[in-house]
Parts: sequence; C-alpha cells; structure tokens
Amino acid sequence: MRRTVTDAPCALLDRLPDGFLDCPANRLKDILPRPTLFDLPGRDPQPLFVSTLLHGNETSGLAAVQEILRRHAARGLNRSLILFIGNVDAAAANVRTLPSQRDFNRVWRGTAFPDDPLAHMARWIYEYVEKRRAFAAVDIHNNTGFNPHYSCITKLEPKYVALAQLFSRIVVHFQRPRGTCAAAFAELCPAITVECGKSGADVGVAHAVELLDACLSIAELPDHAPAPQDIELLRTCAIVKPPAGASFSFDGTPADFVFRPDIDHLNFSELGAGASFGALGHEGARLEVLSGDGFDTPPINYFDYAGGEIRLARPAIPAMLTVDRRAVQQDCLCYLMHRIGMDGLGYSRTDANAH
Repeated sequence: MRRTVTDAPCALLDRLPDGFLDCPANRLKDILPRPTLFDLPGRDPQPLFVSTLLHGNETSGLAAVQEILRRHAARGLNRSLILFIGNVDAAAANVRTLPSQRDFNRVWRGTAFPDDPLAHMARWIYEYVEKRRAFAAVDIHNNTGFNPHYSCITKLEPKYVALAQLFSRIVVHFQRPRGTCAAAFAELCPAITVECGKSGADVGVAHAVELLDACLSIAELPDHAPAPQDIELLRTCAIVKPPAGASFSFDGTPADFVFRPDIDHLNFSELGAGASFGALGHEGARLEVLSGDGFDTPPINYFDYAGGEIRLARPAIPAMLTVDRRAVQQDCLCYLMHRIGMDGLGYSRTDANAH
C-alpha cells in the first residue's frame, strides 16, 4: 500500500484491496470505510481521472470500473487511472445522499459551500490530479426517470465534445448546478459527466465500460469540430424545482403540485408551448425556475398556470424528469434545454463540414 498521507481528507491507495472487484455498492463500505482515491499505474503515465458513487444509489459507474479492472488484471492498464470512489456511506443505505451530508457532486470548485469538509476533500483531490496532468476526466452517474444515455460538458471546445461523443451523440452543455465534479476538472482537461440511465441496468454498465475502455486506449482526442450529423447538441437553460416545503404528488393525491403520472416519459421530447406537466393544488402555487446559465440572470418565464394547469409557456426539451420523490427533493424536478446546433461550438458550418 501507498504510505499513509496524514493530512489527506480521503484514503489514498495504489492498489486494489482484496474483494474490491466483486463487491456490490451497498457492501463497499466494508472494504473502503471512507471516500477513497486510487492511483493505479498504466503503460501511459498520463492518467485518466474517473469518479463514481458521488451519489450512493447510482451504481453503474462502480460496476463499469470493476469490469474494466477485471479485464486488465493480468496485463495491466493501457493508461494510468486515478479513480475516486465517493459516497460509500450513502451507497450502504442505497440512497443518493444521507440527510446529514452535502451532495458529493455539489462540493467541487465553484461550490456554494466552500467551507464544508467535503469541499476541502474535493480541493485536495483536484490538486492531486492537477499535479498529475490528467488526460481527461469522466464522472459517471445514473438518473431515475426515462432518459437516453447522454454526456454533459461545460466547455464547447472540440476535445471536450470529442470526449463526450465517445459515450453518446447526445451532448448537453451546462453551467449549473454549481460545484459539480465535471465542471471543476474541465479547468484541467477535457471533462464530462455521463448519464447511464437507470441504476442497475446492464445496458448502462456495458455502455460505461465501452467509454472507459476507449478513454484508456486512445492516445489523444481529436481537436476539430464534429460533423453536424454526428452530434445532437443541447444547452441547459433552466432548472425547475418545487419550492422548499411545497407538497407534490404524481398519483393524483391532493398537493400543491399534482404532476402527471407519466411525466418522466417526456424526457428529451420536443415539447411545444401548452404541453402539460400537471395541475396546481391551489391558485398561488408556482414552480421555482432557476436560470441554467453561469450568471445570476433573471430566469425566463417557462410556465403558464392559467386555469390551474401547469403548462409550458414556450417550447423546451426536458431532461431528468422523474417521479422519484426523494430525487426531486434532493435535486430538482427537471432541467429544461434548447438545441444549439453546430453554431454553439463556435465554428462555421463550412469548417464543421470540412472534417
């Protein structure tokens, strides 16, 4: 084992403990009692940084990493791997985040909670990876609604887009929420968040394995714009939440907001003005809509409440709509997006078509 680093806010290991490769997420705490950073050698010393289990009930990333490490156990990794295993306490309880905790994916650079102990841990990890000059960074997540697999980036630059395309042709550009792992590491190297669908699905694990295998194998990321037909580029424009303390339901139970029971089937649909999200439980109820850009600009009015109905006031594409009450309370009801096309990359269409 690597010698003990006394001031490290998380464990730091240079080899895998016995039993790690076959351990399910809810028993990982028996092997790794606290958040752990692995620094594993590979033939190419420039490391790939991978983070998983930032949310304890999103387990596809752990399963994918375990499969990759099993495959390479005999011959070694093609590229060095710095692996962060996050919220093992929440994983043991099969929840996103424990009530006593901050969200592990809201405590990185730019966080609203810079004095939280988790933010101190995140800074330490960031500085450790910074010294190693990472090749790329991948943060692996699941979601609770019906969503396609997609990648998220904070910088519309060719290498960031190329990394995102290794996972999906659907790429979402975002600036909020603040303090995410991918946004932090985007200051060091191409960095993405990947959404692998619902936790526990074999297809999500297999897709994440393909991504990690590619990231560990390729020598470099292309530095040119993708062809328009190879990418579906969207931008997060708003984050939608019920106000703190408001009641809501998905099964028709009386509440401040009575959302339609199939609302999570609307994800990534092109919705026009007038599309229904449900009904109000009383006249004064209003959803909280936060600006999705990186500035404190006034949010656009996305909803119309005429007649007690909750309807879109303008076209939008929702993502991560869910009927999971805890997910709504801990994160949001959904994100609203718009297509931005190739022009969003800052290239002319002539340049893009040339590649």
